[in-house]
Amino acid sequence: MPTTQHTILVVDDEPAIRRFLTPFLEAEGYAVREASNGREALAACQDADVILLDLGLPDLDGEAVLQALPPWNRARVIVLSVRGREQDKVRALDLGASDYLTKPFGLAELAARIRALLRREGALGQEPPSQYVFGELVIDLDGHVVRRGGADVHLTPTEFKLLAFLVRHGDKVVTHGQLLKEVWGKHSQGQEHYVRIHVHKLRQKIEKDPARPRHLHTEAGVGYRFVTTA
Repeated sequence: MPTTQHTILVVDDEPAIRRFLTPFLEAEGYAVREASNGREALAACQDADVILLDLGLPDLDGEAVLQALPPWNRARVIVLSVRGREQDKVRALDLGASDYLTKPFGLAELAARIRALLRREGALGQEPPSQYVFGELVIDLDGHVVRRGGADVHLTPTEFKLLAFLVRHGDKVVTHGQLLKEVWGKHSQGQEHYVRIHVHKLRQKIEKDPARPRHLHTEAGVGYRFVTTA
């Protein structure tokens, strides 16, 4: 349960969904606001820490809401939608959503995703750390050093750049397009196999069991997530 009360805005045109989510989130210790359409969501977003956003709204589509969120808005957006196609997920993430869950979803998973985003929010405005420790895995971004179980892990410059970007966006889904642009440049779009190959190599080097990765998780058809608390 959060030690500081955060506010969650639930945006869904179905009253049953709001009645389902609100008491659960309140029991988790959050203050909850509700909006039944996109215009209500935009009017109520200023004090929200997390927005749970349905895409199929009656006035503004959820994608339009993502695009219309003011630049000063600090809320993290988790899309909750019946739209399960890869292109829907990728588009929402590229428009600024931090995460995407397809309905129906488990409440325990939703709660975990919210906690992960709030941990990242707590680091906003602070100097980003140069060293990350995840159990036996140590990643020193300034020193370009990675160790697992006390032993140095040799990464190529591209592998290190890819890992650094994923770690800095820990617990957030990062799309293939975002990774390609960041690591390989803007002219690499459409070359998703670059990412798959290098993630496979990274898993071989940093994961204790590459077949069942603890940190480098695949979001099928969308991208990857570096899990910090697995």
